[in-house]
Amino acid sequence: MHNTNVLILGPKNFNTSLEELKDYLNFSIKTTEEKLTKKLIENIDILIFHYDYFKNNFDNEALKNIKKVKILASHPNKKINEKFNNLLHLPMKLETLNKIVDESVIKKSFSDNSSIKIKSYILNKNEKKLSKQDSFILLTEKEIQFLELLLKNKQSVDKKTILEKVWNYSSSADTHTVETHIYRLRKKINTQFGDKNFILNDKKGYSV
Repeated sequence: MHNTNVLILGPKNFNTSLEELKDYLNFSIKTTEEKLTKKLIENIDILIFHYDYFKNNFDNEALKNIKKVKILASHPNKKINEKFNNLLHLPMKLETLNKIVDESVIKKSFSDNSSIKIKSYILNKNEKKLSKQDSFILLTEKEIQFLELLLKNKQSVDKKTILEKVWNYSSSADTHTVETHIYRLRKKINTQFGDKNFILNDKKGYSV
């Protein structure tokens, strides 16, 4: 595997023990006792904090602002900070460590791919919802594909491209499929959110 980069933040003995096991891990590791900085976590996928690391380096605000996966290695009787994504009980087994990291990578990937921000809305692909604050509408699979296509393109997307990419129709097909679906989607959005300008259009095509 070794495609996942993990930063270990802990006391010297903890870091050294993991470095000695690096050939048996499913991921690449880098260890440090230094204070957490933005530069330190560049190109890092997961951070594993030993509980003792926070004796001298705890920065609640810095921890809160880190968007990467954070795992805490702690004894079961210690109080756990809610800002961590997962927990490793000490002492830990090698197979448990590999399993927790693998599961965290999968969960993070699933989360990243399922929720997409569009303007002031959140598109949840797994639940097929477009939401804003406490309100939402349900979307069809084609509506989701259509919005993703618009989002991926900085410029307006023309009707022919939409037909080919979303509905798999020939660009020469004589159909009003695009206009019909966009009309229905706009109506759903306007009815629920009072937003008439979510999907924009100009001479070149459609955009969000």
